[in-house]
Amino acid sequence: MTAIQTTGLVKRFGKFEALRGIDIEVRTGEVFGFLGPNGAGKSTTIRILLDEIRASEGSASVLGLDSRGDAVEVHRRIGYLPSDLALYPKMSGHDTLRFFARLRGEVDQGFVAQLAERFAADLDKPTGELSTGNRQKVGLIAAFMHKPELLIMDEPNAGLDPLVQHEFQQLIRETVDEGRTVFLSSHTLSEVQRVADRVGIIRGGEMVAVENIDDLRAVRRVDLQLDREPNPEDFTGVDGARDVRVVDNRVHLAFDGDMGILLDAIAPHYQVVDLSASDADLEEVFLAFYQDQR
Repeated sequence: MTAIQTTGLVKRFGKFEALRGIDIEVRTGEVFGFLGPNGAGKSTTIRILLDEIRASEGSASVLGLDSRGDAVEVHRRIGYLPSDLALYPKMSGHDTLRFFARLRGEVDQGFVAQLAERFAADLDKPTGELSTGNRQKVGLIAAFMHKPELLIMDEPNAGLDPLVQHEFQQLIRETVDEGRTVFLSSHTLSEVQRVADRVGIIRGGEMVAVENIDDLRAVRRVDLQLDREPNPEDFTGVDGARDVRVVDNRVHLAFDGDMGILLDAIAPHYQVVDLSASDADLEEVFLAFYQDQR
């Protein structure tokens, strides 16, 4: 089953095309990381899924429902944390959560208390007096408290200290273990790497790639010292090589193929003096995708 499906999603603001035919499929029971820099189209996509704005072309479904025609039912079944969380500044955290619970119904106050304890949330003060991180905790509790089928979270780590981030990641995995789904839009690549099953990379309103995290982890950072200064084109043409940089007689690249293939490809041209290889983290892979696009 699919929790989110978009087909040919286009959004224009006047002459500016913010989304250019976005196709996304998020499977039920997975954490899907949605990555991209500011202005790439992440928040625009989420706003269409929630029927806050309407697509210019294409279609979007959430939990098998039309995101536009069935918006009320979609909202009933999901939890949402926006990137620009706004709360009633004079209401305390407790009052805010009780207010949201009354609007929604069927909220277990015992579970709310558990979430507050796990996040070490200060719920007594008016939200207008809270720090960014403490306001974010209130938003997280509101998103999780009714145990929704699907959580859509836009930059959820904003202002959270490392201990709370760890607790949040634990809760994400518990949510998925129960068969529910998380759609996580974030700039914090290390966070996505720890919790996501798959990631979609968006740039300039277009999907650059959708990859399994395990496949991305197979990418290695390779450093070669050669007997003479190399021509970068001898490496960019090798299958699986990307993000090639040459400094004097050294070559640095990301590589997701068989090392034997790489060495066989360069053997007719150069002698390898020294070689080191290590697993690339998701940030390096992410940057490599963008460098390829440029």
